[in-house]
Amino acid sequence: MPACHFEPKDKKKLISAVGEDLVRTHGKQKYYKPADIRQSAERCGYPVDLHCWAYCIFSTPEDFNALHSAAGEVCDYAAMKAEVLADLATDGAFSLFDVDLSWLDWPDIDLSSVFDWFDIW
Repeated sequence: MPACHFEPKDKKKLISAVGEDLVRTHGKQKYYKPADIRQSAERCGYPVDLHCWAYCIFSTPEDFNALHSAAGEVCDYAAMKAEVLADLATDGAFSLFDVDLSWLDWPDIDLSSVFDWFDIW
């Protein structure tokens, strides 16, 4: 399965903006419901064609797949999440990374510039 064919110009900015909105609106959670992610992405000004990239980071693999199945779309959760994480990591630390982990369980690498609004480090 391919990654979503619509891609944000700046994945880091999208993930940071949507993540900040999710935490501000719903508190810190390992995963969020697709409807909450969609609403956060909309509040941040992202078009529906790019919401998929936020879903791959902030939703469960099951919710991601159910959402796409219901829409008749085929997007690869693991490929998309790996692509986002590769863009976020400057040293390739995600090469052997378990993409099924919640965004809060990512390896101990410095992503403070992505989530500088969220004190988890």
